[in-house]
Amino acid sequence: MRKVITLMITASILFVCSCGSSTDKNNKESLENLSGTISVSGAFALYPLAQKWAEEFQKLHPKVRIDVSAGGAGKGMTDALSELVSLGMVSREVSKEEIAKGAWYIAVAKDAVVPIINDYNPAIQKLANNGLSKATLQDVYVNGKITDWGNASGDKKVKDKINIYTRADACGAADVWAKFLGKKQEDLLGTAVSGDPGVTEAVKNDKNAIGYNNIAYAYDAKTKLVISGIAIVPIDFNGNGIIDDKEYFYQTKDSVLKAIADGRYPSPLARDLYFVSKGKPTNKVAKAFLDWIMTDGQKYVAEAGYFEIPKAKLATEYKKLQ
Repeated sequence: MRKVITLMITASILFVCSCGSSTDKNNKESLENLSGTISVSGAFALYPLAQKWAEEFQKLHPKVRIDVSAGGAGKGMTDALSELVSLGMVSREVSKEEIAKGAWYIAVAKDAVVPIINDYNPAIQKLANNGLSKATLQDVYVNGKITDWGNASGDKKVKDKINIYTRADACGAADVWAKFLGKKQEDLLGTAVSGDPGVTEAVKNDKNAIGYNNIAYAYDAKTKLVISGIAIVPIDFNGNGIIDDKEYFYQTKDSVLKAIADGRYPSPLARDLYFVSKGKPTNKVAKAFLDWIMTDGQKYVAEAGYFEIPKAKLATEYKKLQ
């Protein structure tokens, strides 16, 4: 009897191993022969990284085509929920209402929104030393109480009017900027411009301008220095009237990412970036793409100038795909 039981256990183990090997082999062959087309649209914030991911994934899978387009987080969510695209890119928190409509989402990277001015701003030296407090930014962008650079910077010799720029499209950058100021996007004052590139160009062409951008559009991708023609306005987070050492980290994209990592550049300005879809993805290309992004694809996050999701959270997010 003992011999029979031993033989049965051995046979069971061989069967399980055989099935596992067959499954692994089938999965590998399936990925090697992966083919098809998916479309991705949405947040400007995630667009450069999504493009990089698409390029690298297509190198591994030549029969796959991934079309990526930017248009704002609002468009990404709308397109995903209406199933016009396989995946939407969203650079803000997913709302309860969107979840109720079937939004499935997964965090894939982090970045931040920063305030920008023209690098010929009439009060640029004062702003570099003292920054702008949250209260001052509220009086510029929401309350309309501060309308010139002299009052904003504390340099009373400067009389130049502040020209405010905001976003015309429903986007994550405007959502988190407004949230930081205690309001909603529709409460922000200023000339509405479409997209991050539009804000960058508007500020570069107006010495009295102020705007806000995702860091991917405020820093050069190759040099990691602030884009020529603009400057980052330091935020005086503690409101003491000067930029302390711990508040001075805008020199390069890497220094900003470090400040995000250690919490000196806080939420909501620093936030997660998401892919969304209508329900959990069932398209084999979309599933394989997301699986690769959450594993091997993470090595491109820092290279593209973004901050990686902390490992513990990454593991939690990855479970959503299982």
